[in-house]
Amino acid sequence: MTPTQPFLFPQTQSTVLPDPSTFFAPELLSLPLPTNSFFENLVLKNGDQAQYIHPYLINSSLSSLTICHPSKLFSIAFIYQVFNADLTISVLNNPNPNVNHVISAFDDLSVTLDLPSSNLRFYLVRGSPFLTCNVLSNVLLSITTIHGILEFHANTAQTKYTIKLDNGQTWLLYADKMINLTHDRSSITCANAFSGIIRLTILPDSGENAEAVLDRFSSCYPVSGTATFTKPFSLEYKWDTRGGGDLLMLAHPLHRKLLYRSDGSLTVMEDIKYKSIDGDLVGVVGNSWVLKSDPVSVTWHSIKGVEKEAYPEIIDALVKDVAALDAKAISTTSSYFYGKLVARAARFALIAQEVSYLEAIPAIKKFLKEAIEPWLDGTFSANGFLYDAKWGGLVTKQGSTDTAADFGFGIYNDHHFHIGYFIYGIAVLAKIDPSWGTKYKTQAYSLMADYMNLSQLPDAKYTRVRNFDFWKLHSWAGGLTEFADGRNQESTSEAINAYYSAALMGFAYGDSHLASIASTISAFEIRSAQTWWHVREEDTLYAEDFTRENRVVGVLWSNKRDSGLWFAPPDSRETRLGIQLLPLLPISEMVFSDIKYVKELVQWTLPSLAREGVGEGWKGFVYALEGIYDKNGALDKIKTLQGHDDGNSLTNLLWWIHSRDDEAEASDKAYKFCWFRHYSNQ
Repeated sequence: MTPTQPFLFPQTQSTVLPDPSTFFAPELLSLPLPTNSFFENLVLKNGDQAQYIHPYLINSSLSSLTICHPSKLFSIAFIYQVFNADLTISVLNNPNPNVNHVISAFDDLSVTLDLPSSNLRFYLVRGSPFLTCNVLSNVLLSITTIHGILEFHANTAQTKYTIKLDNGQTWLLYADKMINLTHDRSSITCANAFSGIIRLTILPDSGENAEAVLDRFSSCYPVSGTATFTKPFSLEYKWDTRGGGDLLMLAHPLHRKLLYRSDGSLTVMEDIKYKSIDGDLVGVVGNSWVLKSDPVSVTWHSIKGVEKEAYPEIIDALVKDVAALDAKAISTTSSYFYGKLVARAARFALIAQEVSYLEAIPAIKKFLKEAIEPWLDGTFSANGFLYDAKWGGLVTKQGSTDTAADFGFGIYNDHHFHIGYFIYGIAVLAKIDPSWGTKYKTQAYSLMADYMNLSQLPDAKYTRVRNFDFWKLHSWAGGLTEFADGRNQESTSEAINAYYSAALMGFAYGDSHLASIASTISAFEIRSAQTWWHVREEDTLYAEDFTRENRVVGVLWSNKRDSGLWFAPPDSRETRLGIQLLPLLPISEMVFSDIKYVKELVQWTLPSLAREGVGEGWKGFVYALEGIYDKNGALDKIKTLQGHDDGNSLTNLLWWIHSRDDEAEASDKAYKFCWFRHYSNQ
């Protein structure tokens, strides 16, 4: 995926980044480190914020680890999971209880957390119904709870204990050898020193066979997990396991939709079902899974094509928009807003090709070169991309000294959003000017690798797929900022744009591997948006009150669903719709392929446009979606707009409307027009 001679942006010493040596093991510090991983809270500030690992919230503090099976609170505006200290694991007579925990290993699906002064190692593998603790040497274990212990009993071998609490929970503790535990009202202690494996799980109320199933699979435990893109639109999980028997893991709702079981090697255990903010987590037996998504169409131009009768109208708008392009007049120095202007202009080039108005291309090419090159060769004096060796990634010149600059890009916030816009512009420019593409290929690949690197080699300069979460199957945006509710992402459409743009760059450079991987991640990101951000009237995934009042999530957190945005309150419905649609691209059709849902979303949003002060740019995105099912009505509204989002234009809106079907219908166009089908003759 990378050229033979990799380019590295000039190195900087950031003054605002946290020190990774506080929590990462010394042998990991020479590697690029994750900056948006599911476990990021464990390595920020004091490392003591709760972390969601499905199905448990865990908290590591003062040489102890607390596990919680959370309950949910909800209203019409939000849903979040409540942390309670259900069980806290530590040791008695700890000589140094204030020593920090240490991250000794991490991978795509897990993190290994050590409590050095306690001689405890936790394999935090996402989706495991068991919390697994390796007691590394003989210690006196202690397990405390904020609840009262109502019942406590062991099997005859003293390798399984049942713990019933006064909050209604029943926990099961399994050990790989005899362990002699005693208890009082709120604590459990070892009568004798113990070393070995213990596993804790809450007994779900999902069926009378649940305990028998957990007993059966209590011996086999995962210590790590990898995710591999084996084929286009396919992802394979593999867990490294210890102990005997088969591995039991949990699948979230999107996993269930995508699980591929052609050889019958996977068994779904309906008797094991854990509640989660992401939907029910259901048991699946097997130490490897294959997830297969429907292909999505990654194309330069619209899927259906633009009506020829509309060419003159689009060309008229295009001529005016292109005439206004002036790279020297760009006033913003923000990597985000600058990138949007680059991508906006790149859209003009592709639209010009589609409506056969190639006369516009030279002016667009000139603008793109003048706008992009200073960011690639370091001559944009007000800002620029620099390399941070401490964490292993790009920061901006402004962001290297100011955490608020560039929306936190300097602390690794929103990298896929910002860079994705630049990559879109670079891909288009490389397409229309291959010699320019060749000249700047190494810089382009280095920029893209900041969020698209797949290498796990020791000499890699960037962390592995910085923003994409292999287990949740969507990206996170929050960077190196500690949040009580964990990771977050607001704009799914800008995440999709990042991977879509990388796929286009693969096309421009003839790199089928990059095109394949980026298209695959785009497909998973789309399915995630449709699963967790898009809220349909008939959905039962979320609480009834929240579903009734919301057609789209604002900010989605690891541990929360919020109807508000970072920059707008919940009643600003048009901004919620817009931030899940921009930038308007050919692939947007795939994201909003459910016509019934599109109608629900638009009709839910339209009354908000009557509020005073609603921006014209946000109206444009509402009308764009309305055009999916009411082309003429939406076109009339678009023609009344007095302005557009800074990444959008009248040209782009007209292109979108005139490439819609006259009679909207749900179809399999994503499959019919998928590049992979053409390449594989399927």
